[in-house]
Amino acid sequence: MKIPSFIVKTSGIVCLLLGGMNLAAAESPSLVISESDITALRQASGGLLEQSMQDNKRLADAALTEGIVVPWPKDAGGGYTHEQHKRNYKAMYAAALQFQLSGESRYSKYVTDMLNAYAKMYPTLGLHPEKKEQTPGKLFWQSLNEAVWLVYTIQAYDMVADALTDEQKSHIQNNLLFPVADYLSKGQPQTFDKIHNHGTWAVAAVGMVGYATGREDYVAQALKGLDLSGESGFYKQLDKLFSPDGYYTEGPYYQRYALMPFVWFAKAIQTNDPDKAIFAYRDGILLKAIYTVIELSYNGLFLPINDAIKDKGIKTEELVQALAIAYDITSDRSLSDIARQQERVSLSAGGVALSKIIASNSVAPYPYESKIYRDGASGKQGALALMRSGNNETGTLVVSKNTSQGMGHGHYDRLSWQLYDNGNEVVTDYGAARYLNVEAKYGGHYLQENDTWAKQSVAHNTLVVDQKSQFNADLKEANKKPAEQVDFVSGELADISIGRINTAYEGVNFTRVQALIKPESVEPFVIDVVSIQSDAVHQYDLPLHFNGQIIDHNLSDYQSFNTWKPMGEDNGYQHMLLRGQGNSASSKNRLTWLLGDRFYSYTYGHYSDSDDSAKTLFFQLGANDPNHNLRRDQGAIRRLTASNVVMYSVIEPHGEYNGTAEYVTNAYSRLKSLDYKVTQSGAELTVNMGETGTFTLVLAGGDKSSGPTEAKVVKEKN
Repeated sequence: MKIPSFIVKTSGIVCLLLGGMNLAAAESPSLVISESDITALRQASGGLLEQSMQDNKRLADAALTEGIVVPWPKDAGGGYTHEQHKRNYKAMYAAALQFQLSGESRYSKYVTDMLNAYAKMYPTLGLHPEKKEQTPGKLFWQSLNEAVWLVYTIQAYDMVADALTDEQKSHIQNNLLFPVADYLSKGQPQTFDKIHNHGTWAVAAVGMVGYATGREDYVAQALKGLDLSGESGFYKQLDKLFSPDGYYTEGPYYQRYALMPFVWFAKAIQTNDPDKAIFAYRDGILLKAIYTVIELSYNGLFLPINDAIKDKGIKTEELVQALAIAYDITSDRSLSDIARQQERVSLSAGGVALSKIIASNSVAPYPYESKIYRDGASGKQGALALMRSGNNETGTLVVSKNTSQGMGHGHYDRLSWQLYDNGNEVVTDYGAARYLNVEAKYGGHYLQENDTWAKQSVAHNTLVVDQKSQFNADLKEANKKPAEQVDFVSGELADISIGRINTAYEGVNFTRVQALIKPESVEPFVIDVVSIQSDAVHQYDLPLHFNGQIIDHNLSDYQSFNTWKPMGEDNGYQHMLLRGQGNSASSKNRLTWLLGDRFYSYTYGHYSDSDDSAKTLFFQLGANDPNHNLRRDQGAIRRLTASNVVMYSVIEPHGEYNGTAEYVTNAYSRLKSLDYKVTQSGAELTVNMGETGTFTLVLAGGDKSSGPTEAKVVKEKN
């Protein structure tokens, strides 16, 4: 029998086992960690590598001290048994790697004993008692966690396999590895064949079992789907889940999470079948994905898009592992800048190389740039536009979200935006309503407020029509209708993004033009123009969620309410407490707040067929929140009733507050005037910034029903 090409290193004989034709497994280790990695690690020392190796040894030694603890599955996410099984797969991985590095049999014995304990228990398990209805697991409440467990566990098995007898291998494979792989594949085809991060973890787990144990059928199913048609499986996921720019449709938080199975399985494919050139597949899509997730961050944290938990950042384990793999392929020295910030490296050949660069003070800065990341498999479902000035730790970043829905983890927030400056999130996005693994908060699940608040349009910095969420918060409809990235221009004076959507609200079209203006001598500032067209009169709300302490405003007839009441009954408004309101003039309303040591002024106005009802409403979260699940975030809503309207604004950072030295500089806005006018070719918004200069955003193209399609910024000296 001829051995197929995808098995590179083989030993022993070909054998036929239950479940399909099998090949003898490759020499150990043969997955993500290979013999060349172990050789590099044994020969290296010092720097971040030494620290990372010591961390791994401490984890392995602590596991050996604790002994084998394999509890009967009982708890949902965050509970004791759930967390213990998570600790077990990480402990097995650490101990197996320590065995490879040291050759000490006590580490391989620990892994073998743990695997035997699971092999004894797993065949007796039914569905988890806290099972999720659609994707139940056995060890865990959902099969996603089971797939993660197997991805780690199969690598641990692979790294100790040469220390096992044939009888031990057979027992562990037939009573544990194969049953888990079968359950994750043919036992749950709705998940295994799904184009989704759950499916990614499942195919990676099953495929890696295939490579480690010589199961050709598992490898084939993982690559091409259960029916081997290629309509699902790893290749199809690479085709569908990433845009041509490497943007993952669920956003950077889930891109980070999905990155691990993608790059780990790809590395296993490369190790066992280099002829597949998996890292070159689809124009190097996996390498693009690694770079993209790095770039979708600010000051070390990922941009909180869709169901994102806001404290996840570039130090996450998934990116540590991906970074080393990327460097091993590209030798891109700028990746060492990210490794330096991560303060640790992967225990692999790539990690060794990155550690050496950092230790020799040869780090090259990572080149963050203003750019767009197209969304959708073909790149035609809108885009995420990033406009930058300065470095990624303290500079200015504008994020214009003109993307698709992002599947079930997506939010109803087409054409929303965020602003980062001076190391802080200034114009904010709520992210997800969830306390991950905090059992006291609904078992660590997504809270009900994730649906009633975080996903709703008013929770974001985007247009809300008639106090209803975009697409009436209908996921099926929202998935069909992405935003459009009309244009993007990056230049020395300004970066400009134009986004548009005509389907979020029936009969309402709106376009958003945002520009990051970059004067030479002072802080950058943002121009924002929202053009709305409709044949009918509507109530338009434009929220601004901001971080900081309000200093003052210039609204007329302002009322502050001693009794705060909810602003509505649904669509997120039921959670917003109205604190006060004032009348908005047609031009040059101003709100100033302080965040950290810098002031921010929001100056705004509107041009419409009716401006009698224009108001600004100040709100704070906390209504209808009996369990105190929501943060007490704040914001302001610009509200007016009209059919056609242009809502424009400028946000400028300025001045300094120093509480230690007790001084304040430039606490007042530099903006002298803000004028909008319609021209023969479109419109112009002129911003007079005093000594800094006068800047005019020139809008053109389109028509009265579609909004502008072109924009440029012109500067004049005052």
